[in-house]
Amino acid sequence: MQKKSHKKIGICADHGGFELKEKIKTFLIENQFLPVDFGAKRLDETDDYPDFVIPLAKSVAAKEVFRGIAICGSGVGACIAANKVSGVRAALITEHFSAHQGVEDDDMNLICLGGRITGCASAEEFVLTFLNATFIGAERHVRRLGKIQKLEGEELG
Repeated sequence: MQKKSHKKIGICADHGGFELKEKIKTFLIENQFLPVDFGAKRLDETDDYPDFVIPLAKSVAAKEVFRGIAICGSGVGACIAANKVSGVRAALITEHFSAHQGVEDDDMNLICLGGRITGCASAEEFVLTFLNATFIGAERHVRRLGKIQKLEGEELG
């Protein structure tokens, strides 16, 4: 049984991921997480994923939410947008191993899914695996993350 975490999990989707987002929100609640919905709040075929992904990514980077879930049609656009925010380490996840390994080795803090390519059962598996994984913090992993953080600082400076 999932331990009660009550951790805030940011979630967002554009029209391409709206249906999956709504299902994942329910799944999060069932698994003792508190979803924070960054939109879209309704299905709108003309919306744009950056309008939802960027605020979510900023919240993840500021540690206002534990981790984030961004969903668009393929997951690619959401991933590109999320990774533009300093402090976010997002990846498009399409299989189980990367859902935990990305956290364990790379301290991934935002998962991206394709609403048009990822089935609900797979998405639930990936999300729960991602949320329950822990950064190992091995010296080599910390060293690699430091190189990424240095690059982010150079770009901001």
